[in-house]
Amino acid sequence: MACAGVYADDMSKCLVRSTTDADQAQLVGWLFAAISSHPSVKPMTNLTDAQRDAAVQKAGALMQRLMLVDCRKETVDALKYEGTGSIGQAFGVLGQAAMRGLMSDPKVTEGMAGLGKSMDEKKFEEMLKEAGISSSSAK
Repeated sequence: MACAGVYADDMSKCLVRSTTDADQAQLVGWLFAAISSHPSVKPMTNLTDAQRDAAVQKAGALMQRLMLVDCRKETVDALKYEGTGSIGQAFGVLGQAAMRGLMSDPKVTEGMAGLGKSMDEKKFEEMLKEAGISSSSAK
């Protein structure tokens, strides 16, 4: 993946600065709706097509507002000097910021912690020892 240039970086900062927690949750909701369409995870959700369509509409309106209004100058500069790939890079940074916010919720943290309970801690300690790392320093 290419490194973001100064203009994509400026656009990224503007996108993050210009979105509220609700905006970022909306973006993550759209990503969830899109990902939940994949056949391997679709049985785990009960989203209707209408809910998916609503998520797409809201995310589209948000992206339009961000690029055409809130961060128009930064978007124009990024496109002009760094090309269309800069848009994906900038929105990638916004997506990361939105995911950090979502992941910091106590219920999500609790759900993520459940993964560790399903792993064999002793086998991981053996691997760390093999790598020359004490299990206490890895925590």
